[in-house]
Amino acid sequence: MSTTITTTPASAADSSPSAPVSRWRWFLRPGAASLSGFLLYLSFPPRTLWWLAVPAFALLGWTLRGRRLRAGFGLGQLAGLGFLLPLLVWTGEEVGPVPWLALAAVEALFVAAAGLGIAAVSRLPWWPVFAAGVWILAEAARARVPFGGFPWGKIAFGQADGLFLPLAAVGGTPVLGFAVALCGFGLYETARLLHARRKPAAPGGDDPAADGSPDATSGARPRAGARGPLAAAALAVLLPVTGAVAALPLVDDAAEDGTATVAAVQGNVPRLGLDFNAQRRAVLDNHAARTHELAQAVREGRKPRPDFVLWPENSSDIDPYANPDAAAVIDGAARAIGAPTVVGAVVAPETGKLRNTLIQWDPRRGPVATYDKRHVQPFGEYIPMRSFVRIFNSDVDRVRRDFGPGDKVGVFDLAGTRVGLATCYEAAFDWAVRDTVTHGAQLITVPSNNATFGRSEMTYQQLAMSRVRAVEHSRSVVVPVTSGVSAVIRPDGDIVARTAMFTPDVLVEKVPLRSSLTPATRLGTLPEALLAAVAAAGLGWATARGLRSRGRRTAA
Repeated sequence: MSTTITTTPASAADSSPSAPVSRWRWFLRPGAASLSGFLLYLSFPPRTLWWLAVPAFALLGWTLRGRRLRAGFGLGQLAGLGFLLPLLVWTGEEVGPVPWLALAAVEALFVAAAGLGIAAVSRLPWWPVFAAGVWILAEAARARVPFGGFPWGKIAFGQADGLFLPLAAVGGTPVLGFAVALCGFGLYETARLLHARRKPAAPGGDDPAADGSPDATSGARPRAGARGPLAAAALAVLLPVTGAVAALPLVDDAAEDGTATVAAVQGNVPRLGLDFNAQRRAVLDNHAARTHELAQAVREGRKPRPDFVLWPENSSDIDPYANPDAAAVIDGAARAIGAPTVVGAVVAPETGKLRNTLIQWDPRRGPVATYDKRHVQPFGEYIPMRSFVRIFNSDVDRVRRDFGPGDKVGVFDLAGTRVGLATCYEAAFDWAVRDTVTHGAQLITVPSNNATFGRSEMTYQQLAMSRVRAVEHSRSVVVPVTSGVSAVIRPDGDIVARTAMFTPDVLVEKVPLRSSLTPATRLGTLPEALLAAVAAAGLGWATARGLRSRGRRTAA
């Protein structure tokens, strides 16, 4: 009896229809991770697509759920690059792509760590809660290290036009960001469980979402008792929305302490780029000229008289304490308008580091108070590890003399109004803005200089931060900028006046003054600490489960 053995050539097997599908599946999750990050970028200003953050987190949840820790880290890194590379492209506007790429790569490591943590907790019951906590824990770390942190791109800062914004008044940016992430992860988990109820899982099939429960692995439809996880997933979507609606009464722009008429001056710069500082006298003259024009408009009845005037950061890069001509220009403008004026200046002491200083200039007495920026920008205002960084980019030597930080909270008394001061980059840091309110600020100003970033999205991203801060602390926020978008924001986050980019202008608006404290202001870092504890609890639980499972396998 003869036996015929039939073999299939390897080439025939490779050409089967399933082979290309398998190859495409290998790219599916990395592509989805990158797409989730890009959707997060699209949710940020100047676009008003805040809602894209929710499907972005849903897609990230699908990408990471059930993955191994190493895969979670790699997928998280791809999501971070998809998010931060386009978001931070403005950082290379004048110094080339190397600093931009380096910054995005380093900051994406925090998203990679979040991806690892989300993968670790993704098999736990109620995993969307733990996963959202892990995201906020990573944001908290990114806001603190290295070199004092870089919180640019916190999810909360993309929600200035969004449904969830009132939650900023409840617990600040951590609670707002947590709600968005929780809603997204909950949306994915709800969709996953609904799909599982309709379509039985294949026995022994590749189900990375399986959590080890009988309903997830048996191949049968989930039992009626499985409705509990579905209800929990639905609550993860509904609770953030319900919480945002419930927080609406905290968003109040009533004038508790009366009103103040404020003027924000945008003098503009002679040309774009870092070299605009070489023309610093022209910048100073521009702001003085706009103030004289405002004074003329007030005399003619075309503009209301402001109670005080706000100039932007770097409006006088000539030290008025050391240069009488600069002091005379500022003094002439303040006397013309007849109101206290806040001037952003570079102060150069004879010894020690430079100071990025806001000066309160009285029209009769001259400079009467100062605030030195407390959080100076690494690689912008000072260069850490200068000799090492120079190897990669000689542009570091454009910063010839480092700036040093101040150590006092900035609150000026301007014609009876207590005005809190957060200079430019400081608006990204929760503590830097909150400190001014707990020290009595009835209004906040964020003087900024965006000239070095051209016509990029940077100015819109920064403006969104100020809108979130307005709701977080229930204060009007005034943003005078040298050349970007200056604006006046009410305590409910609405912009009542704004300028165009690189256009000389003056905004004069009556704004409400407030002294009550929101829960977010009172609680400070406590909400962030509690959410970090949620993340730590989830990571600890996942670790313990993993060790027990490994012990059972070893015993078997």
